[in-house]
Amino acid sequence: MTAAFAVVYLVWGSTYLAIRIAVQDVPPGLLAGLRFTAAGLILGGAALLRGMPVPTSWRAWRVMVVMGLALVVAGNGFVTWAEQWVPSNQAALIIASSAFWMAWFGTLGPRGTALTRTAKIGLAIGFTGVILLVWPQTTEAGGMLLPMVAILGSAVAWCGGTIYGRNAKVNVAPLMFAGGQMLIGGLVLTAWGLSAGEADRIEWTASGVAGLLYLTIFGSCLAYGTFIWLIHHTTPARLGTIGYVNPAVATVLGWWILDERLAGSQFIGMLVILMGVIIVARSGRG
Repeated sequence: MTAAFAVVYLVWGSTYLAIRIAVQDVPPGLLAGLRFTAAGLILGGAALLRGMPVPTSWRAWRVMVVMGLALVVAGNGFVTWAEQWVPSNQAALIIASSAFWMAWFGTLGPRGTALTRTAKIGLAIGFTGVILLVWPQTTEAGGMLLPMVAILGSAVAWCGGTIYGRNAKVNVAPLMFAGGQMLIGGLVLTAWGLSAGEADRIEWTASGVAGLLYLTIFGSCLAYGTFIWLIHHTTPARLGTIGYVNPAVATVLGWWILDERLAGSQFIGMLVILMGVIIVARSGRG
C-alpha cells in the first residue's frame, strides 16, 4: 500500500511538469489522446497476455466508458488544455481541491465511508497548507480564469468518476479495467485533437517526444494503473491525500526546472500539507 501511494504521489506530481513542457510542441488533444491510447493498448495487451479476458458485459463497458470520460477526458484532458497557459505548479495547486471532493463524494453510495473526526482535522490542516501554496500566486490568476475553471472542473470530474468506479461492482481485472478506460478516453481525446486540426500544429521536438513518452509510460501505465488498484483497496479520504502531495511535488519541480515562482510560504504550505496527509493516513476508516 505504501509503495502504491509513493508511485502515485511522486509520478503524478511530476506529470504536471511533463505536460507543461510537452504541450508547447504537441497540442493538448493529441498529447493527451496519444498518451492514453498508447497506454490503454499497452495495459490491455499485457492483460491479455496474462490471461485476463476482455469484458463482455454491457455493464462493465458502461462503467469503463463513464470512468474513461470522467477521469481521462475531463480529469486529464482539461488539465492538459489549460496548461497551455497555466504554470504547472499553479495547475497542480488547483487540483489540490480534489482532496475535499474525494472525501465528500466518498461519503456517498453503497460503499460510502463516513469521515472520522481525525480525518476531518487532517483535511482541514491540509486545506490550510493549500492556501499557503496558492496565496503568493493569486494576484496573477485574473487573466487565466477560464483555464483555471477548467482545471477545477477536472478535479470534480476526476473525483466523481473515481467514487463511481469504487461503488460500481464489475468483475474485471484491474489491469484490463485500467487499460479499457484509458483506451476509451484516449480515442475520444485523439478524435477531439484531430477534429480541431491539431495534426498540422504538432512539432516533434525532443522535449515534446520525451514528455509524451514519460506521460505514457510513467504517468499512465504505471501511475494510473496503480491508482485504479488503490480505488478498491483504500478509503476515499486517503485517496484524497494524492491531491495534497502532488501539488507539493509539482511546485518544487516547476520552480527547479522551469523557474516557476516558489515563495517561502509555499515551502511552509508543503510541510503543513504533509502533516495533514499523515493525520488522514492514520485516521483508520476515515
